[in-house]
Amino acid sequence: MVVEYIRYRVEPDRRSEFERAWSSARTLLDAAPECLAHEVAHGVEEPANYVVRIEWRSVEDHEQGFRRSPAFGPFFAFVKPFFEQIEEMRHYVPTTEARAA
Repeated sequence: MVVEYIRYRVEPDRRSEFERAWSSARTLLDAAPECLAHEVAHGVEEPANYVVRIEWRSVEDHEQGFRRSPAFGPFFAFVKPFFEQIEEMRHYVPTTEARAA
């Protein structure tokens, strides 16, 4: 499993639009077998910051599976208006397991 982190800086007047876009895009992630989990988090100390966290089965499943699937076009159409606001988009391998709440 790998975790993709996408860090955005979104201006205040576009926050609602950003959150609606990811709310729509999440339905496509929910249906994708390559995607294990995902979340969008909004910055508390810096409200212009958002972090999207997506768990993929592997980098290959993300880049060769999901990105080549029929779902990718509609998914990208939702999030594309915010592509220029991305400050980081990388895959990471967890080094510790998350503790259940």
